[in-house]
Amino acid sequence: MTTLAHRNGHAATTGELAPLAFAGYAHFTAMQVRGGRIRGLDLHLERLRSASAELFGRAVPDDRVRSFLRTALEAGPADVSLTATMYVAPGGSAPVEDAEPDVLVRTRPPATGPEGPLALATVEYERVLPAVKHVGEVAKTYFMRRAVRDGFDDAAFVDRRGRLTEATIWNLAFWDGDAVVWPDAPMLVGTTMGIVRRQLERLGVPQRVKEVTPADVPSLSGAVVMNSWTPGIAVHRIGSAPVPDAPRFLDLLHQAYEAEPLTEP
Repeated sequence: MTTLAHRNGHAATTGELAPLAFAGYAHFTAMQVRGGRIRGLDLHLERLRSASAELFGRAVPDDRVRSFLRTALEAGPADVSLTATMYVAPGGSAPVEDAEPDVLVRTRPPATGPEGPLALATVEYERVLPAVKHVGEVAKTYFMRRAVRDGFDDAAFVDRRGRLTEATIWNLAFWDGDAVVWPDAPMLVGTTMGIVRRQLERLGVPQRVKEVTPADVPSLSGAVVMNSWTPGIAVHRIGSAPVPDAPRFLDLLHQAYEAEPLTEP
């Protein structure tokens, strides 16, 4: 399939898309659609609402967003990767305050992510507005490319207090041999992370939130990255420190993810 784009429920024209190539004030959510249905739709809608309130002072009602998602999905196959982006049409040096954002929905072929295991370089970096999934983050791609140049697969970020926070396009999760450990640091809480956390709780799997530093890596029993592509890809090295295989950890994450029901928008 080819990439399709819809703006506010209608096929986007070149004239509507062209100004966005030169604008960088927007936020988005990304998801994998299977059989026309979505896992964690409530988390995606919540993300769009809260980020719009933060960036624009106003959010698009959920029912309108869902109608735009349905329109985009009806135009393509049942299995796609979908991105919903919220923005205010460029019209000067700054977006118009309190204007309702436009909704751009893009669909393209489905994705599953790399097989792994991955080696992650560590980089001192903190994203601006880490709780918002915003666009125009050149640093993520820059540090990923630099990591690959240096023989790694990707990069993990360390904040000014020395804590591991997240990776370039991933959340991090760790295993201590008994419980899933989530980093305690400012980060983007991913929708897949939200799905996994609530389903692990339902399954009775212990979870902890604690600060994790590069110095703690040798004591870990496992590590993964996760995003909208997958609930877990194994990480076998962070910086110079090896991380052991943890098949049970991976199985638990995938079990939790699969337990989340798929819903129609």
